Amino acid sequence: MPQTDKQICIPPELPELLKQFTKAAIRTQPEDLIQWAADYFGAMSHGEIPPVRERSERVTLSNWAELTPELLKILHSRVAGRLIINADELAQMWKVLSLPTDLFNSVMNVGRFTEEIEWLKFLALACSSLGVTIAKTLKIVCEVLSSDHDSGPPRIPFSTFQFLYTYIAEVDGEISASHVGRMLNYIEQEVIGPDGLIRVNDFTQNPRVRLE
Repeated sequence: MPQTDKQICIPPELPELLKQFTKAAIRTQPEDLIQWAADYFGAMSHGEIPPVRERSERVTLSNWAELTPELLKILHSRVAGRLIINADELAQMWKVLSLPTDLFNSVMNVGRFTEEIEWLKFLALACSSLGVTIAKTLKIVCEVLSSDHDSGPPRIPFSTFQFLYTYIAEVDGEISASHVGRMLNYIEQEVIGPDGLIRVNDFTQNPRVRLE
C-alpha cells in the first residue's frame, strides 16, 4: 500500500469557529438544527449577521410545555445514580415519559453527545430549556437532583453545583471564566456550611451571588 508523510492539519481558526457556533446554537435552540446551521454558516460566509437569538428571546417554559421538572426528576431516578448512560437507553426512557423528541435531539446536538452520555451535562442542558437564566436553570437542576423530602429548600453537594455552573456558563458563552471562579470561591468560602451542601436560596436569595 502506498505510504504518505502528509499529516492532517487542523485550521487554526476551526476550534474558535466551532465554539462560537455551539454557543449560538444553545442560545437559539433551533427546531431544525441542520437547517439553522446551514443558515448560520451561510450568513457568516457572506459577512452577514447570523440568525442567533438574543438572551431576552430565549426559549421559555411555555415553548416546551410537555417538559417539567417533575418529569426530569422521574427520569433522573431511572438513571439510578449513573454518571454515564447509553444514548439509546436514555432515548427509550425519554420516549416512555412521552417527552418531546425534538427537544431530546436538540440537547443531543448541542451537547455533541454520542453513544455514551454524561448524564449531568445532559440534564443541565435539558433544564436550560426551562430556565430563562442560568440561576433559574441551576435552581431547576437542584430541585431535580435533591433527595431531600422535608420542607426545607432543595440542596445538593457543592462539588456537583460547581461542575454544573461551570459547564452551563461555558456553554452559555457570555460569562467569563474569571467571574465564574469568583462566584464559586465566594460561595465556597462564605456560604457553604460544614455539610458541604448548597441550598437553592444560597444562590437565589443572596444579593452577593450573581451567577450571570
